[in-house]
Amino acid sequence: MKTILLMRHAKSSWKNQKLPDKDRPLNKRGEKDALKMSELLLEKELYPQVILTSTALRSRLTASAILDQCCQEVTIRALDALYMAEPPAILDVIKTIDAQVDRVMVIGHNPGLESLLQRLTREVESLPTASIAFLEIPVDRWEDVSLDTTVEEWDKWKPKNA
Repeated sequence: MKTILLMRHAKSSWKNQKLPDKDRPLNKRGEKDALKMSELLLEKELYPQVILTSTALRSRLTASAILDQCCQEVTIRALDALYMAEPPAILDVIKTIDAQVDRVMVIGHNPGLESLLQRLTREVESLPTASIAFLEIPVDRWEDVSLDTTVEEWDKWKPKNA
């Protein structure tokens, strides 16, 4: 059994309209929510072994907030392939994870993350900013995960409920 934590980046700032989309930082609420969700992962003892994040600044800053609270070694990989990625591209990245890793977190963007969540759970679900979906996947190797895989168990947490 493998675990995927899908996390949409925390709320970003639109203060500087001249910044390219990829360079937008978190706003104050985003910083607060990212920290809150990091504390939730700590409380639930669900820290990932590997974090895969989009190269967008808001995603990397969200990943940093998760790492700041972490009390174990975590490998982090920032990948252009996850910037605005759709489900097949997200799964292609997940499939590269070593089979010895049991828990991976993907920090990225909608609509791709939300679409992947819906495909794997077979339920229509939203993934607001800084939300985390917990998915238990019935596979032994990451390379076996596909869009046809159905999760064994899943849950979702939003900052306002954390």
